[in-house]
Amino acid sequence: MAELPLKKLKDEVRELDRELNLVLPKELKKARAHGDLSENAEYSAAKERQRFVSARLGQLRKRLADLSLVNVANIPRDRVGFGSTVKLFDLKREAETTYKLVMSEESDFAKGLISTTSPIGRALMGKEAGDSVKVATPSGSREFEILEFRTIHEDA
Repeated sequence: MAELPLKKLKDEVRELDRELNLVLPKELKKARAHGDLSENAEYSAAKERQRFVSARLGQLRKRLADLSLVNVANIPRDRVGFGSTVKLFDLKREAETTYKLVMSEESDFAKGLISTTSPIGRALMGKEAGDSVKVATPSGSREFEILEFRTIHEDA
């Protein structure tokens, strides 16, 4: 399950690393050859991109390090946790909905994939079937009853 976002992150790190160490140095060298650096837009743009890529690489490497600490064995089998598919009843709208709790890199609300760090995701973590949860969302307060759920262990 965690393979897809990890691959996506690693691919982005690899591409940015290539840009930082191969592409940008060539662009900077080419821009330097044009003379006066104080009025050289190509040089300024390449330096700005270099700063951005370097910062983004730092963020991605930290995220990869954080994700490497996730131990599937520590995810509960009897409560909602990362990877759980949760069937909810929206008490205000009187409608059922199903969400799957995923990493933020995988989240897609339209597809029912919500991050464990989203307001609804945080509210569901650690809950059981029959529990009610109140969630403050950007579109207002919502209240759900957990009808049922399947954990990552059951879907494996």
